[in-house]
Amino acid sequence: MIETLLPFPMVSAERFSDVSGDVLFPSERQVIAGAGVARRREFATVRACARTALARLGVPAAPVLPDAHGAPRWPAGVVGSMTHCAGYRAAAVARACDVVAVGIDAEPDAPIPTRGARALVTVAEERAHIAELGVRRPGVSWDRLIFSAKESVYKAWYPLTGRWLEFDQVLITVSPDEGTFSARLLVPGPKIGARRIRGFTGTWTQAQGLLLTAVAVTSATRSPCSDSAPERT
Repeated sequence: MIETLLPFPMVSAERFSDVSGDVLFPSERQVIAGAGVARRREFATVRACARTALARLGVPAAPVLPDAHGAPRWPAGVVGSMTHCAGYRAAAVARACDVVAVGIDAEPDAPIPTRGARALVTVAEERAHIAELGVRRPGVSWDRLIFSAKESVYKAWYPLTGRWLEFDQVLITVSPDEGTFSARLLVPGPKIGARRIRGFTGTWTQAQGLLLTAVAVTSATRSPCSDSAPERT
């Protein structure tokens, strides 16, 4: 499902059940050693997805270790993102000469359970937008979709800035029929070359009880990678 949201030449891999057996590198195993069984399986499976995606890109398998803030550290020359929720794990990668940054996120298609939690992750303008979306197209958990879009935006933002992006520092507007969204930054954005980023655009889909979102950032001045193209699977 996630591949439908990503532009070529990005590649991805996803799983709906956890891997069996130990697929981790020793350094990855050390990172997760103190976690419970469910967390270790989740950690291992999303990294299995990452290695499948890297192989499709022609990049040898390597440990994908978290940095101090938990963001994955990809092999040199690669950008990527991972996500996991109940019943779903996925990873997406690209060569850095094709894509500057990427963020993906998966969430259950269920409303945020409390008004207080909804207020923490949305701003007033978004809450009004959620009400309009619910009238226009019921059957989608729009509050959860906006939360997912912010997660994807953050995952693209962080490698460009090395900074947190709070929920009230970005404003999401969803196009319900086009499967797209826009994210307007309410704080100064990063620069890519001479271009100041003032916002992001993304894509979304609803399928199999899940909401998936994705953001891919490219440079207007980039040169396409000259080596072999990834497998389109």
